[in-house]
Amino acid sequence: MKDAFGRTFDYLRISLTDKCNLRCRYCIPKDGVALVPHKEILTFEEIEKFARVTAGLGLKKIRLTGGEPLVRRDAEKLVAALSKIPGVEELCLTTNGLLFCERAEALKAAGLNRVNFSLDSVDEETFYKITGAHGAAEVLKAVDRALALGFVVKINCVAFEWNKDQLCKVALLAKEKPIDVRFIELMPIGCAREMSGLSSDLVFRALEESFGKAQERPAVSRSPARLYQFKGFEGRIGLITPMSRAFCDSCGRLRLTSDGMLKACLCDESFFDIKKILRSGKDDAQINAALQEEICKALASKPKAGALNLKQKSVSKLMSEIGG
Repeated sequence: MKDAFGRTFDYLRISLTDKCNLRCRYCIPKDGVALVPHKEILTFEEIEKFARVTAGLGLKKIRLTGGEPLVRRDAEKLVAALSKIPGVEELCLTTNGLLFCERAEALKAAGLNRVNFSLDSVDEETFYKITGAHGAAEVLKAVDRALALGFVVKINCVAFEWNKDQLCKVALLAKEKPIDVRFIELMPIGCAREMSGLSSDLVFRALEESFGKAQERPAVSRSPARLYQFKGFEGRIGLITPMSRAFCDSCGRLRLTSDGMLKACLCDESFFDIKKILRSGKDDAQINAALQEEICKALASKPKAGALNLKQKSVSKLMSEIGG
């Protein structure tokens, strides 16, 4: 699958739910958010059907997101179904980790390969201030459990004013464990539009002041992260820079929201209604053809650069509505 600018799309991010068991300040407003009615959420069968069509067009990697994807009951059953789709080489999960340990073995057995844990602080007090709940210790336990089961593990840490004194402590996890700790610049999406993020340059200076000079490592193919190795670290440090050094030119992602809307760009307001096609009542051949056509329309609509790259102010939708 290619867009008008020659970019290849082989990576699908699927949001299983807009619900979450945390209330991170940059993701969900203080007064909450109106949740999508259950009947409007795609079923696992509908998700699998769309993924099969997309795989037929060149899909190789699927990541399950949310909200918090493990809030969705029986997510491992979907993992098992997706793992059987020809052409899909990687099945990944992004989670806050609080529900991971009790389901880790089932997810591994179902075919999950990789897990990204969202963790903005290892300090319980700061964790609570950011998320509205205690749980830093539980996330660290989940990281160890994932490593023990053989998952490829990464930690995602959003860098902003609330946790700037915690970044080096989070980075130390890569010293002790064979993981990538990635620091992400805060994007002005939804309720984060009024918050102050930290630039990757500022974060990197703080890390080098604490751990010495870092050596840049070869980039992973089309990954948004620039990777660095600090002396004595078992794992690596990554910087993801949507604000200061955009990576639109190498983007290869499509996003499917929990209520069945397809997005070709996180920072563009265009949505394509996949659910309407899946629930049209037509036969499989007609549905598959319509899905392929809609995917092509989405790719044709994808801008060369998203709103953030073009220095437009922000994106109105909440991240929990779009899918992380």
